[in-house]
Amino acid sequence: MTDRVLVLNCGSSSVKYRLYDGETVTDKGTVERVGEPGGGPADHESAVRQILDPLDLTGLAAVGHRVVHGGRRFSAPVLIDDAVFAAIEELVPLAPLHNPANLAGIRVARESLPDVPQVAVFDTAFHHTLPEAVATYAIDRDTAHRYDIRRYGFHGTSHAYVSKRTAELLARPYEALNVITLHLGNGASACAVSGGRSVATSMGMSPLEGLVMGTRSGDLDPTVIFHLRREGGLTVDEIDDLLNHRSGLLGLTGANDMREVLARRDAGDAAAALAFDVYCRRITGYVGAYYALLGRVDAITFTAGVGEHAPAVRSAALAGLDRLGIAVDPARNDGSGDRVISPDGGEVSVCVVGTDEEREIAREARAVVAAHH
Repeated sequence: MTDRVLVLNCGSSSVKYRLYDGETVTDKGTVERVGEPGGGPADHESAVRQILDPLDLTGLAAVGHRVVHGGRRFSAPVLIDDAVFAAIEELVPLAPLHNPANLAGIRVARESLPDVPQVAVFDTAFHHTLPEAVATYAIDRDTAHRYDIRRYGFHGTSHAYVSKRTAELLARPYEALNVITLHLGNGASACAVSGGRSVATSMGMSPLEGLVMGTRSGDLDPTVIFHLRREGGLTVDEIDDLLNHRSGLLGLTGANDMREVLARRDAGDAAAALAFDVYCRRITGYVGAYYALLGRVDAITFTAGVGEHAPAVRSAALAGLDRLGIAVDPARNDGSGDRVISPDGGEVSVCVVGTDEEREIAREARAVVAAHH
């Protein structure tokens, strides 16, 4: 078996691909604005064909597909056959923005490369280790069971990769490490990882719950939804659009990019300053809660676009936690690359690690195929 793996990551409006030969990326790219008027390809199937047509895929060992929602059924990566494809399709109601795009990529890859094993790697799989007390919402249990209502968690591939990389960075055994990983991008989530197992995460049944994000509200009193329906006359779809696409940083400032929010804040914009404070305080609350849950924290690691590139967010999110042994060294915070940014001798190591979901997908796809040979 060769080590060549193609990874397809179909987002709601983009398709990212990486071609790996072992750990080396030999080709990569992203097709943007999929399905947008006047934008890129008309749909995800067209985008994937546009990617596959010029690529030399001889000797390919596998195609790894990111699939956002695996529901209760999928707790690990799996080889895709007709039954698995149908099961992912059945989960569309739990991830209506993402699973259809993931399925489109799988469909085209199976047609174009019928002799190459296809592997589904699920965003939710890493969180199947959540204790029932964490995964269970306090609503009528029969209703919850009937409609598959529970905490699933997302960004699992990123949290898995980053927690492993943190152990490598600190030269600590992964199975003995307690780490809080903070994936801060346009989507954002926190995860408590104990001995390589996800034991708590901020996203819930959908990616809407938890931290403040680029366009998503994060945690919200459910009464807000009832109030908008009864008093504002908004439809369910309008409220869904508001909370997923017109909230978060965008709703507070008109900009969903933290770089723009920081620039406006530095220029004295009061709305941007408030948005920054709301964003960082939410992170602080989750760090404190997960510290209490874990009992002992060895590391806190920032990752993804904001987590890797916004020193002001890192320092503000952890400000005032000195009594918990958490501190950020200003000089190290302004550096670059994978590194420790806490002072020497700090009780809790604060780290910055670049996430690489596609590399983790390639590794997991390769392992699944090897296990079936």
